Amino acid sequence: MYSDLNEEQQIMVDSARQFCKKELSYEYVKWMDENVDFPPDELWQKFVNLGVFWANVPKEYGGQGISVFDGMLVYEQVCRASMSVALAIGVTMGFGTRFVAELGNKEQKEKYLPLIGEGKYKTAMALTEPAGGTDILGAISTNAIEKSDRWIVNGQKIFITGAHVADGLFTIVKTEKDAKPSQSLSTFIIPRESKGVTIKKVDKICCHHCDSVEIFFEDVEVPKENLLGSRGNAWYEMLTVLNPERIGVAMMGVGIIGAIYDHCMKYVVEREAFGGPISRFQILQHYLADIYINLENSRNITYKSAWLCDHGKPYHVEATMAKLVAAEGAMHAGRYGTEIFGGYGICNEYPVQMFARDAYQMQFSPISNEMSRNMLMQFQGLPKSWSGRGAM
Repeated sequence: MYSDLNEEQQIMVDSARQFCKKELSYEYVKWMDENVDFPPDELWQKFVNLGVFWANVPKEYGGQGISVFDGMLVYEQVCRASMSVALAIGVTMGFGTRFVAELGNKEQKEKYLPLIGEGKYKTAMALTEPAGGTDILGAISTNAIEKSDRWIVNGQKIFITGAHVADGLFTIVKTEKDAKPSQSLSTFIIPRESKGVTIKKVDKICCHHCDSVEIFFEDVEVPKENLLGSRGNAWYEMLTVLNPERIGVAMMGVGIIGAIYDHCMKYVVEREAFGGPISRFQILQHYLADIYINLENSRNITYKSAWLCDHGKPYHVEATMAKLVAAEGAMHAGRYGTEIFGGYGICNEYPVQMFARDAYQMQFSPISNEMSRNMLMQFQGLPKSWSGRGAM
């Protein structure tokens, strides 16, 4: 695919690849995975110096305003080095920048976008609740009550990536008590250090250097000017703003598959058994062939989705396919990659185990693979495959 890039795009890819090779070696990524719950400040600053956080900030606010396709060219290289680092960057660029750029008023854009571009304002998307994952309309009970010049927020969120270090929590809450579910939600920017906000770590097996947490809101006061978008319209706003998220998540899968493929190819050439390199073993060649096919399939549909998005064409089907193909391809690569390495495949000294673990998070983020299949068939005109709860 890279042979079809123009000169500027090829420079972007080469620069990103060299940056990741230097700053995200496996030794350093392994150290982060074992010792920190978010990329260290010095690494974050290196991404700032590279201009990463200005990339999708609109030009009128000092950013580069690059296309989704070009952004994915850079993002793929980060994803191949560390899904955790990719997540850490993505939650600010994908949620913070996009939400403010598309939903914010003039004052909010002038306040937040330059801070994000300068790397001085991290964000997290506080959406999921304990009662349900992708059942957003049915599960959200976190609520906000209007009190003169402010809102009072109470409730709980879970599996919120990067919220423990975020400056702003972009939080979806119920504000319209008597409205139908799809018209009951609003988005607020809640400072993490607000009184009444408590954060608790979720202990998980994957993406160790970009933790997910629980958030508890207890009588948290939020200024009225922190309402982002239109009151009661967050459901429809999310459907629009978060569509490209599936492209970014799919690219994480592409990165995992690509990383496992690279490590396995190197290993089978260097590793010797039974009088020669194990690269001559037919079964290992079959494993590698399957990983390679999944890599090309997932990469192609992901970049196609990005291209369609940039050109104003419908891309919801392709983006859903991309997420599904990449997520399942990553799991497949993790399994076969571990088998190729044999006993070393489950040893921390070797990288396959980390990528195999990280692949699990993709199976239900941002939506489950089963839900993705349901959506694809609904896009083709079939009815919903679950019972409804009444008017939305």
